Amino acid sequence: MSRPGLDIVLVNWNAGAHLRECLASVAVASREGLSLERVVVVDNASTDGSADGLDASGLPLTLLRNDRNRGFGAACNQGACGSGADYLLFLNPDTRIARDALSLPVAFLEEHAHRAVGICGVRLVHEDGTVHRSCARHPRPRHLVARALGLDRIAPGAFPGLFLSDWEHDADRAVDHVMGAFLLIRRRLFEQLSRFDERFFVYLEDLDLTLRAKEAGHATWFLAGTQAYHRGGGSSDQVRAARLYYSLYSRMLYGHKHYALPTALALDALTLLVEPVVRSAAAIARGAFGEIPETLRGYVRLWGASLTGRGPR
Repeated sequence: MSRPGLDIVLVNWNAGAHLRECLASVAVASREGLSLERVVVVDNASTDGSADGLDASGLPLTLLRNDRNRGFGAACNQGACGSGADYLLFLNPDTRIARDALSLPVAFLEEHAHRAVGICGVRLVHEDGTVHRSCARHPRPRHLVARALGLDRIAPGAFPGLFLSDWEHDADRAVDHVMGAFLLIRRRLFEQLSRFDERFFVYLEDLDLTLRAKEAGHATWFLAGTQAYHRGGGSSDQVRAARLYYSLYSRMLYGHKHYALPTALALDALTLLVEPVVRSAAAIARGAFGEIPETLRGYVRLWGASLTGRGPR
């Protein structure tokens, strides 16, 4: 009986030494019960040399180089193109996976009892071993309103955020969403869903994918029995001024894609006109005056993109 095939796709943008550490962890991970067919690194025009001279370390490695940063979702689609594997694992380069982090999720999805499960994630941990509470709920408009007004941080009990921070992530269970830092999906389902929506340059493309999978009748599961270290922030730490812009743009796009038009327009107004005041006031209250210019730069880009109708690039 042939073993199920797995392709791994990593999108690299100036990830430095983290990319090599990630690949090294993949190289020593158990392949029991699966066939690792391809490990595809898609480099989004890195300038730090992180994609140069990669040591395959016994991996079936393919390197694709882009002459510009195409964004996360588009680069994931590029890496998955032409795959014939049963499963696709989208893995961040700032992760290091446990020895059984490939074999255990694939075995779970291979079980007949789990045939309705389309997507799997694993427990993500910080450097000190504490659990990153990474699973999230699909947001309703009230969640995004609370986020824009800072209510999820001021009164999290009354206004819960998107992430399931009140759950210890200590047991296997169905969830709405697992983070794209480690997202295992059936390849046929990925193609059925028309892949990642490339309009999301970065942020929320994984949330959009899990929602569309749910609407198509496929569950998402979190597995606590294995793990991956996830640095978090990763490459986006290098562009803090732009990170706000990308996240807000993706939020507005998500609203227009999944909510009724009046609701989406109301969220646009809140994001564009009210939230910058809330963020600036919060920075002043904390004495974090250096955040204010970064916030304003992010909003200037967002206002410009909204006026011109051009997405982030």
